[in-house]
Amino acid sequence: MNQIEEVAQLKATIAKYEEIINETSVPIITSIIDNTILLPVVGYTDKERMERIRAKVLEYAGDHRNTEAAVFDFSSIRLSEEEGLEMLTLELQLMRSELQLMGIRPIMVGFTPPFVRQMVSAGVASEVESYANFKAALQVLMDEKGLSFSRE
Repeated sequence: MNQIEEVAQLKATIAKYEEIINETSVPIITSIIDNTILLPVVGYTDKERMERIRAKVLEYAGDHRNTEAAVFDFSSIRLSEEEGLEMLTLELQLMRSELQLMGIRPIMVGFTPPFVRQMVSAGVASEVESYANFKAALQVLMDEKGLSFSRE
């Protein structure tokens, strides 16, 4: 194999892995609560990834019109230093608006203190429904629907 063929093969391999990463970077998990999805946002997050998350969630919402709530967990994200908290604040505002237009209730969990300060500074904190973690958000949804767990 000559050098040009080897480079082409390596580029194809990289493209394949980039596609796999893109597909798996936005897991959408159906919840035990009907019509509710869970979205853990884990690891490095930049503007491009947030745009991908927004696009995938909207696509999912279009395909699953019965979706009523989307719970996003941001407790394990790392942000790019260049874009950081300001970018995430803007992206969450966009995601919230888009989901609401689709009739979906966006719920956010797992915010860190620096991010909370950024959202308050930006004046959007009062617009975001948030809870400490998935468990707290799901408990609120269960209470609203009159659901409970029972141990047998």
